[in-house]
Amino acid sequence: MTHEPQGRVPRRVVTGHDDSGTSVVLSDGTVPVHQYMPQDGVGFYEIWQTEHSPAVIAPAEPDEPTRRTLRVAPPSGGTKIRINEFFPGHVNERGHQSPVHRTESIDYGIVLEGEIYLVLDDSEVLLQAGDVVIQRGTDHAWANRSTSVCRVAFILIDGLFDEKLLELLPGNVRDGLLTGGPHD
Repeated sequence: MTHEPQGRVPRRVVTGHDDSGTSVVLSDGTVPVHQYMPQDGVGFYEIWQTEHSPAVIAPAEPDEPTRRTLRVAPPSGGTKIRINEFFPGHVNERGHQSPVHRTESIDYGIVLEGEIYLVLDDSEVLLQAGDVVIQRGTDHAWANRSTSVCRVAFILIDGLFDEKLLELLPGNVRDGLLTGGPHD
């Protein structure tokens, strides 16, 4: 089953400054990086990322930031924004669409359209258009069990597990973090 991007391909407008310090549009067009993972029925639109926080704001971005490190988690000390499309019909025998994974980050997920289940160790939550989830370094998976595409905007911010939380998690939790991604 192949899937073309559903609906309108996201548009990205990037602002900056010209040589005199005037606010200008540096680029305006479709998101330049789109990756589809047919085995999972998930598409990624990589919108932007920063390498550090605070992010350096220069007159112009020298290189396309989404082509630097294309991975699920944000760079160490950085941020990432993407839109995922979860296509129907790709739920596995465990009821998941994505593999169970964990990142050492705070992730804001905003459901733009459709519905999707957030699957945790002991529960599931149905999220619908307009809902927001704040994912705080937990093991989780996603499952679109509907008949329509679900689009979710994710804003990921690099994080650091608290020492008390590390005492509760498996001893090798950092070894199992999802640091790579569909682009590796």
